[in-house]
Amino acid sequence: MRNTLRNFSFILLCAVAGLTQAADDAKAIVDGYMAAWNAHDVDKAASFLAEDAVYFDATVGTPQEGRAAARDKVIKVFVNAVPDLTWKMTSAPIVSPDGIAFQWEFAGTNTGAWNAETPATGKPLKFQGVSFVRVKDGKIVYQGDYYDALGFNKQLGW
Repeated sequence: MRNTLRNFSFILLCAVAGLTQAADDAKAIVDGYMAAWNAHDVDKAASFLAEDAVYFDATVGTPQEGRAAARDKVIKVFVNAVPDLTWKMTSAPIVSPDGIAFQWEFAGTNTGAWNAETPATGKPLKFQGVSFVRVKDGKIVYQGDYYDALGFNKQLGW
């Protein structure tokens, strides 16, 4: 009985250690992803996404499916439109073995065009939001962002 209990305790400890390691990995992946955004390195940021990743911006409503779509229609757009952008966590994240949720602040100056129809405003912007990120096999498979789009648009004079 004593050996069985000791073996069970050992197995449980290993399982908990594995979950803790997985949670640490999810946090490290998101930290690297955000660092690439802050370095304004579009391709490096996209490299943290799984090939079939889904990026969902709740204010837009239509998910971007796949790494290339997230890179070209989200990351590249923001980096080009706000070349001095900063994106930082503003509170302790909630971390699990397969994901992370956190509050953030995005700031910078809109000195680049958003697209062919939306030129730069030259105005500063700062807004807060929340992201829910799922990680699998060392890559981000889902990112859902929620923020005040009306406040964001008002700052830019739209």
